[in-house]
Amino acid sequence: MKVRILADGDEESLGDLQSWLSADPGTARLGVTEVAGDGRTMGVLEALDIILGNAADMGSFALAYASWRSVKRDEQSGPADGEAGARTLVHGESTVDIGHLTPEELADLLRRLNGTGATGADE
Repeated sequence: MKVRILADGDEESLGDLQSWLSADPGTARLGVTEVAGDGRTMGVLEALDIILGNAADMGSFALAYASWRSVKRDEQSGPADGEAGARTLVHGESTVDIGHLTPEELADLLRRLNGTGATGADE
């Protein structure tokens, strides 16, 4: 299953998430590919494509993402509505804001998205 996490205009957060995933023992082995923009945004990090091969990968990603989001929230100064980017998950035709989900809710969402009939890891 391939999911895409969008920068949401915050390339720094997306780069930070990529570093977090590569350092986390549960997600370091996941296939993570940078997606850069074309045209006027050429070279700008716009998204990360992440390959989740099985239920264990989904659970590990959900836990690592929620942990990263919690740390980002704690580091953030200013109003709560100024949430960092890397909140939008895309899989097939589905687009979901995942920034507020617990690890359990995110893992459940990933399992449900994986069962929707969207194509697997090569999509």
